[in-house]
Amino acid sequence: MVISKVNASAATLTKNRTEGSVVPTSGMCVTCVDGCIGMCEIGKSAYRGHEVIYPQPFGVITTAAEKRFPVDYSHFNIMGTCVGAYGIEADSDKAIFPNVDLTVRFGHDNGIRFRRPWIIPGIGSTAIAKNNWEGLAIGSALMGTGLTIGENVVGMDPETVLKDGRAVDTVDLKRRVELYRRYQRDGYGAIVVQANIEDTRLGGQEYAIEKLGVECVELKWGQGAKDIGGEVKIPDLKKAQMLKQRGYIVMPDPFDEEVIKAFERGAFKEFERHSRVGMITEESFAKRIEDLRAAGAKYIFLKTGAYRPADLARALSFASKYRLDLLTVDGAGGGTGMSPWRMMNEWGVPPVELHSLLHQYASHLAGKGAYLPAIAVAGGFAFEDQIFKGLAMGAPYVKLVGMARGPIAAAMVGKTIGRTIDAMQVPVYIERFGNSKDEIFVTASELRRELGKDEFDKLPTGALGLYTYFERLTQGLRQIMAGSRKFSLEHISRDDIAALTPDAARVSGISYIMDVDKEQALNLLNS
Repeated sequence: MVISKVNASAATLTKNRTEGSVVPTSGMCVTCVDGCIGMCEIGKSAYRGHEVIYPQPFGVITTAAEKRFPVDYSHFNIMGTCVGAYGIEADSDKAIFPNVDLTVRFGHDNGIRFRRPWIIPGIGSTAIAKNNWEGLAIGSALMGTGLTIGENVVGMDPETVLKDGRAVDTVDLKRRVELYRRYQRDGYGAIVVQANIEDTRLGGQEYAIEKLGVECVELKWGQGAKDIGGEVKIPDLKKAQMLKQRGYIVMPDPFDEEVIKAFERGAFKEFERHSRVGMITEESFAKRIEDLRAAGAKYIFLKTGAYRPADLARALSFASKYRLDLLTVDGAGGGTGMSPWRMMNEWGVPPVELHSLLHQYASHLAGKGAYLPAIAVAGGFAFEDQIFKGLAMGAPYVKLVGMARGPIAAAMVGKTIGRTIDAMQVPVYIERFGNSKDEIFVTASELRRELGKDEFDKLPTGALGLYTYFERLTQGLRQIMAGSRKFSLEHISRDDIAALTPDAARVSGISYIMDVDKEQALNLLNS
């Protein structure tokens, strides 16, 4: 059953007065009473208006939709077997889960190497991203996985130096790139710089390539959370004015005298900064790819969101025709920034449906002998079983899974634990493991040994949190793959998962669980 929580949610800090009796279609209380102070979303909208469009409190949260889609990845189970092994000798002393190889190579020259099959896509200019960048960058670099610097970082940085409207120096982008690179080991992983319309106009990617030596850049058509441009809230008048001067849409107008007076007397506390929507044409796309290659980009990616199926076909077709290195396809329902809450719930193609169409379209192109880039899928992935299912759903074309909210959560928790250690106020729930980062983080001894005492002592606990979460995903994924007898990623296939419902089978093309191995089973019974 598909359920939307239409008039009350923790995301908008709203609730129904009659929580046990709510009209299913509107979400209103069955009895809406004259005299209610307006705790529901309608009520709050009566006095805060457009502010209630967005999840709150802004800047300290990531958000995902509450809508229950008809089919999701929980409607598939992983198939194991008790015979054989792929990618390793079928020997019980060798086919053990620590021997599962999780490395992946991709790119037109196979030159990009990740130690693990995942990437953090598009951590951009929002406060939640900036405030946790240390943990995200260092943790990803240490694990040897990919990390994408999302949209608007150059434009949002007050210290960016522009010459003739183009970036010639930055503070924030430079810091983000250098922090990742400082902890990158043995060439594994990649730092990627993404761009939307405003970034492109400011020359952010050309600056990153030419001045910072960035090899991987990504064009952005959208994301799974919304079908409009990036958005943030700005509590500072001077910054709002700066952003409007740099070409952003800022609401209300921070140069309007009446608006300035209203802001100063506290009638509203934040301006909204919006990015523009893209207008994709093949001609402009081809020109942008040409420009980036001329600027020195070694690898070019494309990220697209949960747009209608024709747009997915367009993304895959362009990525094939112009020989991109990675295409990321993000399903509906989640976001790390300020996405409109109802749009997040009610817009776009959900992950299973989108990824199933992706497989169909990729198979069609492969059948014609066309070039296919490596593909990453995103849309609510957080744990090892989900990673395996995403790789299996898109096999053999999907090489990576994109995750953002899970890694951000791990980095935030690590950072918070560090603060409690410094304040000598470790919560009881955590204190049972110890009072220092060596005692609390299970990967500490391994990293201390690898990095040495001095380097380890400098590690922020946010990075330890992300690294330790990734270590859990690593072992968990290896165990699942060993159970399926797949000891390297290229052997994962669509028949490693089964659909638990006829609807899931119909949507995905994955076999219904009662039909799995039917012919083989009969042959065994008749032998």
